[in-house]
Amino acid sequence: MPDIIIIGAGLAGCEAAYQVSRRGFSVELHEMRPGILTPAHKTGLLAEIVCSNSLGSENKDGRVSAAGILKEELALMDSLILSCAEASRVPAGGALAVDREKFSRRVTERITGGQNITLIRDEYTDIPAMTAIIASGPLTSDKLAESLREIAGERIYFYDAVAPVVMKESIDMGRVFISGRYGRGDDYINCPMTKDEYSAFYDALKHAERNIPHDFEKGKYFEGCMPVEALAERGYDTLRFGPMKPRGLIDPSTGREPFAAVQLRQDNSEGTMYNLVGFQTGLKWPEQKRVFSMIPGLEHAEFARLGVMHRNTSVNAPAVLDSHLRMKARENVFLAGQITGVEGYMESTAMGLVAGINASCLMAGKNFPSWPRESATGSLLHYLMTADPKHFQPMNMNLGIFPEIAGIRGKKERAEFHRNRALRAMEAFKEWL
Repeated sequence: MPDIIIIGAGLAGCEAAYQVSRRGFSVELHEMRPGILTPAHKTGLLAEIVCSNSLGSENKDGRVSAAGILKEELALMDSLILSCAEASRVPAGGALAVDREKFSRRVTERITGGQNITLIRDEYTDIPAMTAIIASGPLTSDKLAESLREIAGERIYFYDAVAPVVMKESIDMGRVFISGRYGRGDDYINCPMTKDEYSAFYDALKHAERNIPHDFEKGKYFEGCMPVEALAERGYDTLRFGPMKPRGLIDPSTGREPFAAVQLRQDNSEGTMYNLVGFQTGLKWPEQKRVFSMIPGLEHAEFARLGVMHRNTSVNAPAVLDSHLRMKARENVFLAGQITGVEGYMESTAMGLVAGINASCLMAGKNFPSWPRESATGSLLHYLMTADPKHFQPMNMNLGIFPEIAGIRGKKERAEFHRNRALRAMEAFKEWL
C-alpha cells in the first residue's frame, strides 16, 4: 500500500510525485495514457505539453516578470519540471521554450527511474479514500470529473485552444525576416503584413468555419488562451494589439514597422518546426490551411500540426479548496495543477510542488507550511483562496496578484521590488521547511 496516490502524470502530477518521493514517502502515480488519450495528447510520455512549447518569460538581461519570479522560486525549491525544461530548452529570446519530446522523455525517465514512485497505467475513476493528490489536468476524464463533482459540488468549464506548427523548410524565407522585438536576439521568424494583406486575412479569419462547442458550454474561453478567431470578433485592430502587434519589429525590406506581423517560434531543438505564436485556434482543419496560408511567407506552408480546441476543467477554488489545496469536503484529498484554477505550465507546476509538500507534511504529522504571501507561489495560492467564488476565473501568474506596494511608481522598479522581496521570503521559507 503506497503512502500517497497521485492521479495524473502531467506537469503537476509529476512534480507532486517527485516532491513526495524525495521526502521519503511512497507514491502510486496513475496515468491513463496511452491506453486512453485526450483530444489534445498524442503520446504516452509523462508531462506531455500540447498548447505551446513556451513555458513563459524569464528574468534576464535586466528584465523582470512575474513568470520569471515564479521560475526562480521553483528553481530554489528544486523543481523537477523546471530542471527538465532547462535541460530541453530551445531558443526563444526572453522566454523558456522546450523541445516538447525531449522534455517529456526527460521527465518520464526521471519519474520511472526514481525511488519510491510506482507508475501505473490505468484510468482512475473514483476519488481515493486514502491520502491522495488529484492532478488529472485540464482534460480530466469524464468519469473522474463526475466523481470530483459529486464531492466538490461545482465545476468550471472553459475552452482552451492549441496553435498550429509549420515545417521551417516550407516557409518562404524571402518574404519574412528574423528578429526579436526591438532587435533583441534572432529567435523569431516574423511574417510582415501590409494593411491590405491584413484586411484580407482579418476578413477571411472572421468568416472561416469553426468547430462549434456543445451548446451548454458555448463561448466559455479562458482570456489567456483565447482562440485567434474569437479575438478577431472583438474588432479590426484587436489582433494588431495582440498576437499580431508589429511594435518593435523593423522589416529590413522597408526600414519600418509593418502594419501587422505574425511571429513564429522554434518548436523543437533541431529547429525544423515553428509554431504560430498566439494563434491558438478552433477553426476546422481545412479552414486553418486556407486562412493561415494567407500569411506572407506561409503561402505553401506544410503544417506539422494543426490547431485544436478542447475542454478544460477546473474547480471553483475559493468554494472547493482550503488554504492547503485540500478539498474542503475531503481533507485528505489535495488538488494540484490546472484543475485548481491556475492557468499555465509553470503555474500548474507550482501547484504540484505545493500539493506534494503539503501532502508530505500531512503524512509526517507536521503542521502545514505557511507559503509566504510575498512570493509568486504564495500569491497564486492567495488568489485561489480569496477570489470571489461567484465570479471565479482561472489565473495566470502576473504582478497584479502580488501584495500591493506603496511609493514605487515605475513598472520596472515595482517588478524588481517584488522579485527581491519574493526571493528573500522563499529563501527564508525553504530554511524553515
